[in-house]
Amino acid sequence: MVVVTRIRREVLTLPAARLGADNPLPPLRPLDEVHRIDDRDREEMPRDMARQLGLEPLAGLLPVRVRDGYGRTREPRRVEALVIENDRLRATVLPGLGGRIASLLHLPTGRELLYRNPVFQPANFALNGAWYSGGIEWNIGATGHTTLSCAPLHAARVPAPDGGEMLRLWEWERLRDLPFQVDLWLPEGSDFLYVGARIRNPHERPVATYWWSNIAVPEDVRVLAPAEEAWFFGYERRLRRVPVPSYDGVDRTYPANSPYAADYFYEVPDGRRRWIAALDADGHGLVQTSTDVLRGRKLFVWGAGPGGRRWQQWLTEPGTGGYCEIQAGLARTQLEHVRLEAESEVSWLEAYGPLGAPPGGEWTEAVREAEGRLASALPRTRVEEAYAAWKPCADTEPAQTLAVGSGWGALEVLRADWKLPGTPFPESTLGEAQAPWRELLRTGSLPEPRRVRPPGETLVAPHWRDMLETAPATPHTEYHLGVAQWHAGDRAQAVRSWERALPLAPSLWPLLRCLAVADQEAGHHERAAERYADAFDDLCRERRDDGEVWTAAVAALGREALEALLRARRTAQARAVWDRLLPAVRQRGRFRLLHAELLLAEGSRARARAVFDEDFEVADLREGADVIGRLWARLGDEPLPGRYDFRMRPDPV
Repeated sequence: MVVVTRIRREVLTLPAARLGADNPLPPLRPLDEVHRIDDRDREEMPRDMARQLGLEPLAGLLPVRVRDGYGRTREPRRVEALVIENDRLRATVLPGLGGRIASLLHLPTGRELLYRNPVFQPANFALNGAWYSGGIEWNIGATGHTTLSCAPLHAARVPAPDGGEMLRLWEWERLRDLPFQVDLWLPEGSDFLYVGARIRNPHERPVATYWWSNIAVPEDVRVLAPAEEAWFFGYERRLRRVPVPSYDGVDRTYPANSPYAADYFYEVPDGRRRWIAALDADGHGLVQTSTDVLRGRKLFVWGAGPGGRRWQQWLTEPGTGGYCEIQAGLARTQLEHVRLEAESEVSWLEAYGPLGAPPGGEWTEAVREAEGRLASALPRTRVEEAYAAWKPCADTEPAQTLAVGSGWGALEVLRADWKLPGTPFPESTLGEAQAPWRELLRTGSLPEPRRVRPPGETLVAPHWRDMLETAPATPHTEYHLGVAQWHAGDRAQAVRSWERALPLAPSLWPLLRCLAVADQEAGHHERAAERYADAFDDLCRERRDDGEVWTAAVAALGREALEALLRARRTAQARAVWDRLLPAVRQRGRFRLLHAELLLAEGSRARARAVFDEDFEVADLREGADVIGRLWARLGDEPLPGRYDFRMRPDPV
C-alpha cells in the first residue's frame, strides 16, 4: 500500500518550563554579543568575507523585547505540533516555538536522525534571551540565535510541487524588517525532507540579512564536510584558519576531542557540492545538503571541559546524551551578513535525510565515500530540479491555516500596502500590541494607554519614527519617540524627548529608567544610580498588583537598579531596593546572585558565601557569561564548584 504524504496535528506532552512574561523595558543597550573578533584577524581573510564581517552589524535589539521571564521549574505541559510524514520519514514541527523541527524519524529503521531534547528548557542563547536546544531551527536576522526561537510562526497547508502537500511556515523578522518563509515537503517514497526557504526584501533600499539552519545531532559522531580548511572561532574574539580534520595534533571532526566550546566554519571550495553529515561509529546518521546559495557549513561543539558539560546538563535532563550542531548558512561564517538588494529576494532548497557511510579513517577517503553515498541516495541534479519545481510554488497561497504567528507583519503590510504572494499577513492577526500603532497610522496620533500599566513595545524603523515626530507631543508619544531616536543613534535628541515628557507624565519610572541608561552609556554612573533609585520608587508606588505583567516590570527594573547602585557603591540604596522586591522575585537565581554581591558589598563575606553554599540557578545566565565565576573569585581562593562552572573558553594566561 502506498502511503501518501500527509500533514496532521499532534499534541506533545513533555516536561517544560514556562516562558513567563517578556521584559517590559526597551532594550537600549548594545547587544551582548560573544561572536566578535579582533580587527587584526581581518587582514588575512578573503576580501568578500572581510567586507561581510563589517556589513551593518546589529547594534541593538529594538524593536524586539527581551524574553527573560522563564525559570527552571519544569512540569508536564502540552505543546502543539504539526507532523508531516510519508512512508519513509516523519518530521515533527513546533509552530508555536519558532517552527523548529523537533524530530526527524526514519521510519524503516526507527532511527531518530536529530538530537531530540526530551524537555523544553529555555536558556539565554537567543539574541533576545529565551532559546532551547535540539532539532532543526531557522536562524534569521543577525549573528546568533533568532529572536523568534520561542515565538509563534504562521503555518498552513500549501500544494507541493509534486501535487501533494507542503507545510509552510512564515513570519515577519523584525530586526531587519523582512518577511521569510520555510516550506517543508516529503515527495512520495522519499528518504529526504525537502525544505524550500525564501527571504524577501520589500524595501526600496538594500538590507543586510543572515540565515543559518541549525541542526542538533548526538555528539558521539564524526562530522564530515567537503573541506580541507576551516575558520576556527573559540570564543576568544579570534577567527583564524585551521586545517581539517586535525590541528595541534587533534582530530577536531570528532566533537568530543575539543576541550572547549568552538565553531568550525568549513571552507567548502567553489564548485563543490554543499553538504555536511554527522555519522556514528556504525556509519549511520544524518546528512544535510542544499543548492549552492546556502554556501556555509559549520560544526559547533560544546567541548569536553567541565563548562561545556555543565551547559549540556543545563539545557536538558540529567543523564541525557550530549549533542553538537551542524549548520548551513548564507555566508562562510556566522559573523557575516550578506547584502539583499532593494525589492529582491534570496531563496534556496535544503534536503535532510539518512546517510550510511564509514566515518573513520583517513579524512579525504571518508569524505569521498560519504559524498559518493550521498550522490547515490540524492543526486545533486535532483536537488536542483526540486528547487526549480518548488520556486513557482513559493507564491502559492495557503490552502488551510494551521497556526497563527504575530500581527507585526500585518501592520507592516497595512502601512506599505505590500503584495507578498504566498505569505499572507491578514489584518485579522493584528492584536493588542499593534493596536496603538495602527491608530497612529490611521489618525497620526498615538493613543494614550487606557489603563495604568507598563508601556507597550516601541516601533523604531524610520517610517514609524517619522510618524512619531509629527504626532501630537504627549508624554506617552515623547517616551516612544525617544526610544526610536535612541535606536537611530540620535542619543542627545532621545534624552531631550524623555526630559520633555517628565513634567507632565503620569508615569515617571519608564522615562527615568531610559534616562538612567543614557547616563550609564555616557559614563555618568552616579547620576544613573540616582535615577534608577527614583525610578524604582515610582514603580513601587504605581504598581497595581502582583500579577505577571507588574511582577515582570518590578523584576526587570529592580535588577537594573541593583546593578547600577552596587556599581556606584550605594549599598544602602541597593538594600532598600532589595527589601521592596517581591518575595517570589527575590527567590530567583539571578536575584540570589545579586543578593550575594550586595552582602559582599555590605561586608558580609560569610553570608555571601552561604548563598553559594545553599545552591542557586541563574535561569537566564548568558552564553559565554562568567559573572558567577567572577563573584566567586572575590569570595576566596577555592576552585569554582562544578555546578557553577559555565566557562566556554580557557582562563586567560
